[in-house]
Amino acid sequence: MIADLQCVVLDCPDPAGLAEFYQSVLGGTVDQQDRRWAVGDDWATLHTPSGVVFAFQRSVDYRPPLWPDPTRPQQVHMDFGVADLDQAHEQVLAAGATVLDGGSERRSWRIYADPAGHPFCLVRH
Repeated sequence: MIADLQCVVLDCPDPAGLAEFYQSVLGGTVDQQDRRWAVGDDWATLHTPSGVVFAFQRSVDYRPPLWPDPTRPQQVHMDFGVADLDQAHEQVLAAGATVLDGGSERRSWRIYADPAGHPFCLVRH
């Protein structure tokens, strides 16, 4: 092993707002004290209950992916396991997500964008 994962960093126009969005999806603590990162207007963190840390970094010229348009590809996406796909669907929409692909032909996952445009999937466990 060469290294261990410290966190997943997402560029965005509003670090605090995106941290709050992911907190509503995953739980956890926004901007928890952590010697590894300083938080401020340009940087926010989310320490999740599972131990995964997300960081959100301000990008002034941020251009969101245009999934599935290859001219501005998704670059990265996350899959989140849920017990009730319909209930989780309603919850992420209420938190500010938008539907990219509702999965009408399949029953096990759906594709969304967070408020900054990053794609993510809800996957039934």
